[in-house]
Amino acid sequence: MKKALDVEILGQKLTISSDAEESYMLKVAGYVDEKMQALSRAQKPVNKSNIAMLAALNIADEYHRLKESHETILNRLNQLSKKLSTMLTEEG
Repeated sequence: MKKALDVEILGQKLTISSDAEESYMLKVAGYVDEKMQALSRAQKPVNKSNIAMLAALNIADEYHRLKESHETILNRLNQLSKKLSTMLTEEG
């Protein structure tokens, strides 16, 4: 069941809705706000939509880097699992 939650991101209040726990929703909204706040401090004055787009690009970059890293780890784990299985079969 979806729950609505009021949050504030970059000084703008909005209502988000999700099946997730409230604590998780607050964590996600806080993360987005953190990214946007950091960009607004680091950049010369720019409008909020540009800050939002830059934050989205930064978050997408983080996501894809983590996804690639995750896939690399899963592939390595799969290789090691197959190697271990082969070794156990040969010994058995």
